[in-house]
Amino acid sequence: MKTKHFPILFLLAALLFSCSNQWHSGDKNPPSGYLNTTLLKAAYFVGLLELVDTNPPIPAEISEFKDIEYKNIEGKSLKLDIYRLKNLQTPAPVLIFIHGGGWRKGKKEDYLKYLLDFAECGYITATISYRLLPEFPYPAAIEDAKCAVRWIRFHAPEYGIDPDKIAVIGGSAGGHLSMMIGYTGDHSEFDHDCSKDSISSRVQAVVNLYGPVDLTTEYAHNHPTTLAFLKTTYAENPDIFEKASPKTYISDDDPPTLTFQGVIDELVPVSQADSLHVWLQRAGVESEYHRLDGWPHTMDLAKPVNDYCQYYMLKFFEKHVPISTRK
Repeated sequence: MKTKHFPILFLLAALLFSCSNQWHSGDKNPPSGYLNTTLLKAAYFVGLLELVDTNPPIPAEISEFKDIEYKNIEGKSLKLDIYRLKNLQTPAPVLIFIHGGGWRKGKKEDYLKYLLDFAECGYITATISYRLLPEFPYPAAIEDAKCAVRWIRFHAPEYGIDPDKIAVIGGSAGGHLSMMIGYTGDHSEFDHDCSKDSISSRVQAVVNLYGPVDLTTEYAHNHPTTLAFLKTTYAENPDIFEKASPKTYISDDDPPTLTFQGVIDELVPVSQADSLHVWLQRAGVESEYHRLDGWPHTMDLAKPVNDYCQYYMLKFFEKHVPISTRK
């Protein structure tokens, strides 16, 4: 073998590196990952990694209800979108998707692929906006997200939604908000400024994609994103870091949780998801954990990971928020 070819062969081997996944359970193998994010980017650059279409067209069989105001606070209009099959005959479960972006950016349309794919499966899907940084720090986003659940439950008959079958799904900051919804249940602490506060905000299932779980760790409480979200330091007010952490509210009556986490995530450490899985199991809450070696933050933008996540999300929804077979 000529030594001048060795770097190229090494790069190709690294790009095609297949990681084992000891935490995996089920019958679909996890997608092959990468040694680091640099090699992942190289794989994309040379055409070895396909990304999902984040702005797919609306299929003819799907009805879109766009920009519905669910909350107006201090002149700020918060809106949601709903998608459903046009020929649905019976009330269907609703899957509420919550975008990420460090509580600072992002938009409700970011998860359009998920929204349409699951709507085509017969679920009703929804996506929400919420107040963002820097103007609106904690707890604004949590209050808004819980209010959106209440609004959707209250208006369920108008859209053919089964109000007893609600799942929340989010990535990164959206994963954090989904867990806060799921684990705080009907806690009154986050019920401010919601016109539907007499309606339950409880949900039946949570899907967490690489969301922060514990903001009291040294890494979390020193991170600029956390500091901006909470608008204080840990030394000044450690209690708020505890109150803003989903792990604080874990109890035995929490909804089953499905978690996806990349091991080479450079923003949310894999230890966050590892700990979540342990804490949920200790509390007696059903926890399904997919720990994906060789994948980073926002890993589901990669088509192989997105396909994998959708496969297990669908199985999870079929178990915990199943579509009725009534005619």
